[in-house]
Amino acid sequence: MTRARQIEAVRELAGRVGRPVRIMEVCGTHTMSAFRSGLRSVLPPGLQLLSGPGCPVCVTPGEYVDHALALADRPDTVITTFGDLLRVPGSRSSLEVARARGASVRIVYSALDALALARQEGREVVFLGVGFETTAPGSAWAIREAARGVPNFSVLGAHKTMPEAMAALLRSGELRIDGFLCPGHVSVIIGSRPYEFIPREFGRPCVVTGFEPADMLEGITRLLRQVAEGRAEVEIQYTRSVSPEGNPRAQALLGEVFEPCDAEWRGLGRIPGSGLRIRDRFGAQDAARRFPGIQAAKASEPRGCRCGDVLRGAATPAECPLFRTACTPATPVGACMVSSEGTCAAYYRYS
Repeated sequence: MTRARQIEAVRELAGRVGRPVRIMEVCGTHTMSAFRSGLRSVLPPGLQLLSGPGCPVCVTPGEYVDHALALADRPDTVITTFGDLLRVPGSRSSLEVARARGASVRIVYSALDALALARQEGREVVFLGVGFETTAPGSAWAIREAARGVPNFSVLGAHKTMPEAMAALLRSGELRIDGFLCPGHVSVIIGSRPYEFIPREFGRPCVVTGFEPADMLEGITRLLRQVAEGRAEVEIQYTRSVSPEGNPRAQALLGEVFEPCDAEWRGLGRIPGSGLRIRDRFGAQDAARRFPGIQAAKASEPRGCRCGDVLRGAATPAECPLFRTACTPATPVGACMVSSEGTCAAYYRYS
């Protein structure tokens, strides 16, 4: 189907629904793709695309950054992290500032890169394990390998699971969500079945969608068709990468190394069962237990920052008083402006 025909189908179905429709994409890559391609500008009036809590760096709370900064203060410790986390502000500083002041903070592209560094280093190497089900298997693999003979490697875990956050948004009743574009990368690991409770319990349709503009338009079309027909099901648009059962080997690895726990999300608070905690058998590879004297108090959001509201879909970046004034990519105040998948960064760059 041509792009023009896809847009025509979206408009036709939106007209058939006959009321405003709000669709949430809960993946940061979807958010960036929608802005970069101009997809939002071709949607008909009354069809709103909401950005949700799909940026892993953005939903990581400030106290986690403070904990990482406390570890970075140790002269015998190397902090390894994905690049997006480097500039996220904690309550007192950021890892970028700490590195400029002499702390050993290095950017890596995977947990296995950090593990390889630990094999070369005499110092402690701590990997900052941030992300959803997409990156958690890499952390799990590194933890298991370290337990077999890399004694100076550990992970400061903050991995989270997406379906529980989607449920929390629906249970809050704060805003109306008529359907979800489910995250493609996450779904490669977990499959589509973990979303089936959403249509069953909440009556909301879900479509697991790829990241190209054509993928997203098809996903929106499928959601609108379900709304127009009064259906609520889980569909897979991204069939070239996602199956209902997902990746059993990756799931088994996650189950071996991690166990579910409650987790704190920026903007959403504490969500039961939405975190992945390192199991006791791998306690030596858990940086939080390895360095028990280092804890961080709960950090508050910077005054005036509405990053938490943006992550819930309750506000747009333009409604934040700091957006484009005090908060820019050069001088970020909130995490949503830092990450390449952050909604505020996308608005600033493309809106």
